[in-house]
Amino acid sequence: MTLLATPRLTLRPLAEADREAVVEVFADPEMSRYFAADFSDPATASAMVDRRLAYDGPAGQGHWVIERDGRVIGVAHLRPSGELPGGVPELGYYVASAHAGQGLATEAARALLDHGLGTLGLPAVWALVHERNEASRKVAARLGFLDVGSGVHYGDLHRVLVALPAVSGRPHHIELWVPDLAEAERSWGWLLGELGWREFQRWPDGVSWRLGATYLVAEASPALTAEVHERTRPGLNHLALYVDTRAQVDDLAARALAHGWRPLFADRYPHAGGPAHYAAYLENEAGFEVELVAAEGPPAVE
Repeated sequence: MTLLATPRLTLRPLAEADREAVVEVFADPEMSRYFAADFSDPATASAMVDRRLAYDGPAGQGHWVIERDGRVIGVAHLRPSGELPGGVPELGYYVASAHAGQGLATEAARALLDHGLGTLGLPAVWALVHERNEASRKVAARLGFLDVGSGVHYGDLHRVLVALPAVSGRPHHIELWVPDLAEAERSWGWLLGELGWREFQRWPDGVSWRLGATYLVAEASPALTAEVHERTRPGLNHLALYVDTRAQVDDLAARALAHGWRPLFADRYPHAGGPAHYAAYLENEAGFEVELVAAEGPPAVE
């Protein structure tokens, strides 16, 4: 987990030493207004702290305390949801009633949202806000969350909200100039197709494949000034693409041999990028390298 700082706040990972301060934040009955449980009861609040301290999930996610001028004024979380399907990342933020109306909840939640979408690269961040919690719904709206419906969560009716990454700064397209278009289609076309890309455009000297808002071009341009791609020279070294699971990385790496790819760093497979990095490195006949990275983390230790 990461220490996060805003102009007025510090968000740091929740620790055992914060128990008393968090219990104090929730001592105000107003803090439990939209909860099924009454956290103004010290034992109930302390049990809630226990659950947060017991978090064991993806790196970079978890539970934070919100500090202002060195004093704990709330808690926040970004962790897999136990209420929404698939354990999608869920954001929550709670600032003491005495500090309401100052924009602090928005400031804290924005820091975590930027952390999730920007630093962690999450595809989306979700939030569940009680149907009657107008203040929290306004915070979510200011952060750009989209209201996609409602459902019974945490024992009562909640709005289901989602925030998506901004378009600005994301890849629009990638263009590869290739010496042999047919070979590029054989290798890149097969691999991208296996990863869910679909043919997007075609013209006499090129073809492109698209996934979401991004497309990749392979073009045998008449303006080429060389016949060979050299990945160790200045310019493109390789493309790295996510693959859902480690098993799929293994499968693609094995089948790629029949589609114009050869393995790189085979003696260190699948950890040529380090012990925590599961990936296949492949090179096609034109000398282009691709890295297939498993999106799933290390297997659980039993």
